[in-house]
Amino acid sequence: MTLIESMQKAIDFMEDHLLEEITVRDIAAAAYLSPFHFQRAFTILTGTTLAEYLRRRRLTLVAQELKSSDVKIIDLAYKYGYDTPESFSKAFRKQHGVSPSEARKVTGKITAYNRLVIQVSLKGAEPMQYDIVEKDAFQVVGMKKDMSCVNGENLTLIPKMWEEVNSDGTDQSLLKKNDGHVKGMLGICVSKNDQKSEQMEYWIAVAHEGNSAENMETLHIPKSRWAIFSVHGAMPHAMQNAWKKIYSEWFPSNGYENAGGPELEVYAEGNPNSEDYYSEIWIPVK
Repeated sequence: MTLIESMQKAIDFMEDHLLEEITVRDIAAAAYLSPFHFQRAFTILTGTTLAEYLRRRRLTLVAQELKSSDVKIIDLAYKYGYDTPESFSKAFRKQHGVSPSEARKVTGKITAYNRLVIQVSLKGAEPMQYDIVEKDAFQVVGMKKDMSCVNGENLTLIPKMWEEVNSDGTDQSLLKKNDGHVKGMLGICVSKNDQKSEQMEYWIAVAHEGNSAENMETLHIPKSRWAIFSVHGAMPHAMQNAWKKIYSEWFPSNGYENAGGPELEVYAEGNPNSEDYYSEIWIPVK
């Protein structure tokens, strides 16, 4: 099953169970993916978190039912998963710009988020530079943080982590230890071993052959077959666009699958704000 087929199965599952208390694990199981890899792929492909998609779709459907029926607003709130009328009204106003009672009384526009359909874009596809390389195991040293993939927590915590490392001199300390085969600063996503886990580790590290320094930890990167993608352009947009192209264009068009190991972003020396800046994405494949 391709990644696109897996994601579409997950979307179909969500749509069929929108009024039920479904979990990330339930949805990921429908896609035959771990919760970590499902949520990561979903956010990259759609530009939104899983929780936000479910919220938008439920508020779209409840607005339609509000307009077309006489069901009490409080009953609709409970039907669509809200514990109190106040929380429902607040969420409804945030999406539609009016309260539920105003939407029922006044003819006006509401904001609809339609059901997602994952497709591979065939128009305007730009060439992607990549290589498939076998690499022996190597070691990295740095610091890590455990974080959740739920509700996009990792999307908030990772930039903060980089900001701290770049502002307190840790980045320079790491670069002095960069004597391994991979040159540059590394951002590494590591899923937990449990296939049902919604947790991940994020590392900021460098390849290093010796012992780790004080206040640093060591991570073993196993021998792997890597798809290594060249990324050109200013950060963070060039990196974000590359990830989206990999999942929406490259994986669906090739016979490779994500092997499930650590995924690396490799940041070379230079000005990351420059359009000439070079970086790489390493994904273990099978």
